[in-house]
Amino acid sequence: MSYFNLSFKKPILFGAISMLLLMVIAGCSGSTNTADSNKEAPKNASAATSSPQTAEPAVGGTFIYGRPASVTSLDLHNQITSNNAFAIDKVFESLVAFDSKGEIVDWLAKSHSISEDGLTYTFELRDGLKFSNGTDVTAEDAVFSLERHLKVGGPLAISAKVDTIKAQDNKMLVITLKEPYTPFISELSNFSNGILPNNFAGVSEEEFFKKPIGTGPFVVETWDTAGDLTFTKNKFYWQEGKPYIDKLVYKLIEDDSQAINQLKAGEVNAIESLALQNANEIKDGTDTKVITNGSWVTEQLFFNTLDEHFSDVHVRRALALALDREGLTKALTFGYAQTANSLLPTTIPYNSNDTIKSLNFNVEAAKEELSKSAFPDGFTTKLLVASGNSTRAQEAQIIQAAGQTIGIKIEIESIELATFRERFFAYDFAAMLNSGQADSPEANSIIAFQTDPEGFSKSYWTHYTNNEVTKLLYEGQKTADGDARAQIYTKLLQTLADEVPYIPLYYPDVLKGIRSSVDGLVVLPNGSARFEDVRISQ
Repeated sequence: MSYFNLSFKKPILFGAISMLLLMVIAGCSGSTNTADSNKEAPKNASAATSSPQTAEPAVGGTFIYGRPASVTSLDLHNQITSNNAFAIDKVFESLVAFDSKGEIVDWLAKSHSISEDGLTYTFELRDGLKFSNGTDVTAEDAVFSLERHLKVGGPLAISAKVDTIKAQDNKMLVITLKEPYTPFISELSNFSNGILPNNFAGVSEEEFFKKPIGTGPFVVETWDTAGDLTFTKNKFYWQEGKPYIDKLVYKLIEDDSQAINQLKAGEVNAIESLALQNANEIKDGTDTKVITNGSWVTEQLFFNTLDEHFSDVHVRRALALALDREGLTKALTFGYAQTANSLLPTTIPYNSNDTIKSLNFNVEAAKEELSKSAFPDGFTTKLLVASGNSTRAQEAQIIQAAGQTIGIKIEIESIELATFRERFFAYDFAAMLNSGQADSPEANSIIAFQTDPEGFSKSYWTHYTNNEVTKLLYEGQKTADGDARAQIYTKLLQTLADEVPYIPLYYPDVLKGIRSSVDGLVVLPNGSARFEDVRISQ
């Protein structure tokens, strides 16, 4: 699965999910996750967690976070866009979660176990858990929440074939599956599996999601769906003494330049969307800095395989060979990204980025490949791009030039974001620039979203269909972590590299611009951030 980022840096996915698909990892149960731990952050950039450079941080105060899109809904089961997801996860929390390295950790659950046959999942809730209205959290609340998710489905539906969800007592929850589904524990960590009160605490669904009750560190105080959202601290939060700040304000700043200016002026404490090209400016600022983390995002060039030209695999392969992805990455990402060979970011297990045989830059080979197609003399096509993203605009120009070298004339069609979304949802494009992002620390998260022709996104709106890939997708879901699962994904990813329904371009880091006075902001690889440890130096 993946979810969408409505903003452009900007996603996307999380550079990054710049827009929509943020569409998302590392370290599922039994797997190890590097989560960029072996990659040195650019000079003067902090990795994952901010640390103060001024006075001793204080407790209290208001933290103002500049964001490019407003929060329009807090219904965790019906949302997928990052503008909403990264507010939902401040109110609702799941039984398990992922940390800044993308590793699964117990969260509302004190512990969990998985039966040897992979069918039974048992969770024990933490002692003293309360909702933000002061009522106790019980296993029945978890049953209600997960069953509601199963009923609603939604864009991040529970994919496992669930047999039963039962509360053994107030603290023990048991979930049984009809068949093994290895990604299940990882998928339970995403925001859509947060726990809410049984029966919506006695109010209607509509009323509940206007003023939701959860276990998260913050509670909604005021909310303008076309503007700002103000959270206040949850006084019943289970992590004693946290959050340290009194209020968290999501401030709408739609223009990147304004966001940077407000950060420099101290009008905001941090900005969510920091474009790669602006990172060094903030990193070198007197009172500002950049914190980074490896992301679950892959920036990509997508092909509509229903299109007359891009239904031809030789055309797709030719353009992949004509494109210098390494040069593109170096030119546009300022050291905050890694060239992609595989669909899966290097922060996700089984990514195969270093071993996969990708179609690397070779113009002569590209011309030869095009000669095998139904269009050996080239053709004219269009590349759809959402406006307002300078990095994407430059990507488009580089791709346009690459196409020209082999006789493919690419016209760049730059349109505003809402129309862009409508167009690709309707398959009304030949090629487009976008990014895919996993929503949980699991290879299946992004693979399923981009390879299942019958899934929610129809292979990320490319309608790419390969029966062998679909078979491998389902095998990977049922196979336990280990060598056998690795072999499945290696074969699947190699097929994608050979048939290129999308060309992976690069894996961008997550970047946040913050004031030097901020301590304790934790950046997650899905692009979200945790604020419960934040302190602001006086």
